[in-house]
Amino acid sequence: MNTFKKKSLYAALAGVSALGVTGAAQAVSVNPDGLGQALIYPYYTVRDKVAGQPFTSLLSVVNSTTSAKAVKVRFLEGKNSREVLDFNLYLSRKDVWVAAIIPTATGAGIYTPDVSCTTPVVSADPTNPTLFVNYAYTGSAADNADTSLDRTREGYVEIIEMGNILAGTTTEDAVTHVAGVPPCDDFSSASADTVAGNGGLFGNMTLINVLAGEDYGVEAVALDGFSTQALWATPGSVEPTLARVNPRVSVVTTGNNTYVTDWSTTPDAVDAVSAVLMHNNVYNEFVLETVTKSGTDWVATMPTKRFYVPTGSGNNPGRLFQRNFNGNNGSCDDVVVTQFDREERSISVPGSFSPPPPVNVDAICWEANVITLNNTNVLGSRNLANIPTSFQSGWLGLAFSGSATAASGSVPAGKHVLVGGASTVFNTGTGTTSALTATTFTGLPVIGFAAISFANGTIAGAGGSVLSNYGGAFLHKQTRSIQ
Repeated sequence: MNTFKKKSLYAALAGVSALGVTGAAQAVSVNPDGLGQALIYPYYTVRDKVAGQPFTSLLSVVNSTTSAKAVKVRFLEGKNSREVLDFNLYLSRKDVWVAAIIPTATGAGIYTPDVSCTTPVVSADPTNPTLFVNYAYTGSAADNADTSLDRTREGYVEIIEMGNILAGTTTEDAVTHVAGVPPCDDFSSASADTVAGNGGLFGNMTLINVLAGEDYGVEAVALDGFSTQALWATPGSVEPTLARVNPRVSVVTTGNNTYVTDWSTTPDAVDAVSAVLMHNNVYNEFVLETVTKSGTDWVATMPTKRFYVPTGSGNNPGRLFQRNFNGNNGSCDDVVVTQFDREERSISVPGSFSPPPPVNVDAICWEANVITLNNTNVLGSRNLANIPTSFQSGWLGLAFSGSATAASGSVPAGKHVLVGGASTVFNTGTGTTSALTATTFTGLPVIGFAAISFANGTIAGAGGSVLSNYGGAFLHKQTRSIQ
């Protein structure tokens, strides 16, 4: 961001302060440089690509700052974003923590060879990992969908900074590496020793399938300016969540315009985070060539959906999303699919998905969705929607339409939109700043990537026969609609 844009941003934030938004010197945004206070990893999986070829998901998080940090690590299954494991992690200054999510006989688990402190302690033994659990979707918490541990095999990950650890404190001594190993011996004053964080976290997820010869690496989405307050929570607490954003102000740039929007008076605290993730169109490529035996899956994850969607049949009586979470039918949102090949030919007709979802139009129904083409199912997902196509390669568009006041196609009024409070808008082309009394964001809060595989099988090489399969991950491209 150049100096002119920075000055314009400061002016816009000052304008929001003038409109009465408390704490508007900070606002949540997606940091294009990948550093932040909260990280969202779009997908993990330990599913089998085919029988006997399971994925392992390798996670990393890096503290790039000179302050030790306390963070919450949370794993959520992909159907309804029910928590399957969380714990507190302590990163010393300039520290890295890594872990592997691995398949178990019944579900998924995690182990780490890393010595950075966690509470509770995460297993260091791959033969006896810390197991993911199903407590959040069984018994009184059941959502009428699958209650087995198999559901933990795919989902996504949140890492939220709880704060910096004060220098010279007992907690900093406990987490600081000495000859490469922290003592991890005293967290009795961790809450008092934790103050507001300053971000600087980044991370990656690698979906690796050794037996299939594929590897898909994806960066975490970084939310900067997430909180001006410490968000300390004890181990075992479900806090903090993405709804703890503070202040409830978002910064979103589209074209030459940057919108700084107040969400302090809207019904859901997480609205500010949803706003920075809102997109009305998602684009990416696909390859399905016969000669390369290629396949393509898209991951489309909606990290804030769980805050809006209740459990039950029928239409969602709340905001933004269309339908309740109705057990194994999921919570479906309508989408318009447009296919293009590489020669400008296109198809845009209803009924692209097969089998059709439990609604009469194309829809995606989970919180971590996998959309495959021609049933290639590169990731072996169970949260799957298929798009048939006669094209061997090209690109797709997914459109989420909506209207604040009137129905838009099959999308009812008030769905696929977020209406915020007062906004300050600055234009980097003209250098002008203006004020709006309300701002409408159209689309859905979605992140993700395309996973494209190429299966050459075993081929003869100079040193003998070698496996020659490949895979690549490509982040989605998106547009925004803000009025």
